[in-house]
Amino acid sequence: MESIRGRLTVWYATALIVSIAVFAVVLYFARRSATYQDLDRRIQSEADLTAGILVESYRARGALVEKDTAGRPVLTSEVAAVLEVVPDFLLVTSRDGSLLFGSPDARSLGFAQFEQLNALAKGGATSAPSRYRLTPNGPALHYVVRAAPEAGGQIGAIFAGADTRSAELQIEQLLLTIVIAFFVGVVPAILVGGWIAGRALEPVDRMITEVREITDGRSLHRRLAVPMERDELSRLAETLNQMMTRLERSFAALRRFTADASHELKTPLTVVRAGVERAITRPDMPPETLAALEETLQEVNRMTELLESLLTLARADEGRADLHRESVDLRDIIAEAGETGELLAEHAGVGIEIRLPPEPLVLPVDQSRIRQLALNLIENAVKYTPRGGQVSVELSGNDGRAVFTVADTGIGIAPGDLPHVFDRFWRADAARTRTSERAGTGLGLAISKWIAEAHGGTIDVQSRPGRGTTFTVELPRG
Repeated sequence: MESIRGRLTVWYATALIVSIAVFAVVLYFARRSATYQDLDRRIQSEADLTAGILVESYRARGALVEKDTAGRPVLTSEVAAVLEVVPDFLLVTSRDGSLLFGSPDARSLGFAQFEQLNALAKGGATSAPSRYRLTPNGPALHYVVRAAPEAGGQIGAIFAGADTRSAELQIEQLLLTIVIAFFVGVVPAILVGGWIAGRALEPVDRMITEVREITDGRSLHRRLAVPMERDELSRLAETLNQMMTRLERSFAALRRFTADASHELKTPLTVVRAGVERAITRPDMPPETLAALEETLQEVNRMTELLESLLTLARADEGRADLHRESVDLRDIIAEAGETGELLAEHAGVGIEIRLPPEPLVLPVDQSRIRQLALNLIENAVKYTPRGGQVSVELSGNDGRAVFTVADTGIGIAPGDLPHVFDRFWRADAARTRTSERAGTGLGLAISKWIAEAHGGTIDVQSRPGRGTTFTVELPRG
């Protein structure tokens, strides 16, 4: 499960199902035990009832035993008729162990099983109900044996027993109970549990959405709404707000430092560049000194470019890099940037093709910033395309948007590097840079991304190693 809500629902459902299963098993065995107790009380009552019938009959009639047609002693027909209605297994024996009466259930047993009952009756009175299984394949019985001395000297013992199957709860009953409990209780409980988990985690979803919107580094002034309840979510929101306060201060200090350092370094670099340029113009300058000064001038120019880029990004982060929008034809801007690209491509031995639409493509943009964006992309394409390669620049209109693409046949960008191409100071490995050209600052694409987004547009990159790279910029026409 990828969500806490799903895991909570699963855990809750599992705990509920296990609880119901345990409850069903405990209920099953509790009912089973209670049923056995009822069975034991029943056979005790049957034995006591039979003894009472025999005692009352003895007091009323005297003799309780007579001879049957075969000359065997049996209970009188009147007493036997009364005992016929007693359920379960009932035997009455004489003092010498002869069988005087057997209930219908007892007489329905086989000869061997009936003799086992008779042997149990002759075994003497039991102080508590006992258990015995008749063989072969007979029922299991709970039984009691008691004496009836008040019924005269002819009555020996009374055996009362019952089949335990009447007290057993079938396993199907347990399963049926669980199934009914599942559909009646568990399914609605799971649905309600999922709804409750969703409601409980709804503030977390809101926090995630708000934090995701703040992660761009320019919205650290925003804060999460703190719930009124003083619970864990409230403390989490407060902790995140405190963290964002510290981050906002750190980012602000870093931006101020970057902006101040860039601004303060511009003046000494200007002085150094002016001095180097004056020295280069001296006619008596030795060649080796002239070469060193030219290299120094290149590095000073590179440092100046780096400071300008840092200052631009610092102002953009602080929201002070204003755009001076005016309606211009993008074809003019791209054509001007393309002319510079053609000079660079000619020097690098790279072919370049520029395709512009026949109709004007007028957008309200900052002309200098869009030109900077186009030059950054074209320079990068030329820089990272080997000699003999091709760069394609195209401008078109599509669904109310202006689309500007720069594609090259260079060595491309590795898939692992693609997510970082717009990061500040990020540079691919040295194999992508020709040693014959000066390295870039690592800020050009970051500035290009800011320019595109500041105009409400997007910039995207697609690349395959060895197949080249394509940058696509989309700008809204409204």
